[in-house]
Amino acid sequence: MARPQMLKLPEVLAEIGMSRAAFYRMRARRQGPRLIKLPNGQIRVRRSDLDAWWAQCEETAA
Repeated sequence: MARPQMLKLPEVLAEIGMSRAAFYRMRARRQGPRLIKLPNGQIRVRRSDLDAWWAQCEETAA
């Protein structure tokens, strides 16, 4: 079974067009995609979680 694609935080920020500070403010309000914190402190986002978050944003905007 293939492992899910994991995106680095700068890749996520570039895709959604948001600054790091704005992203963390959104996350503090529990409105962002799920994050995975690696043992070395780096952040990753599963592609499937980001896609699901995008879909949820579209539903709430409609």
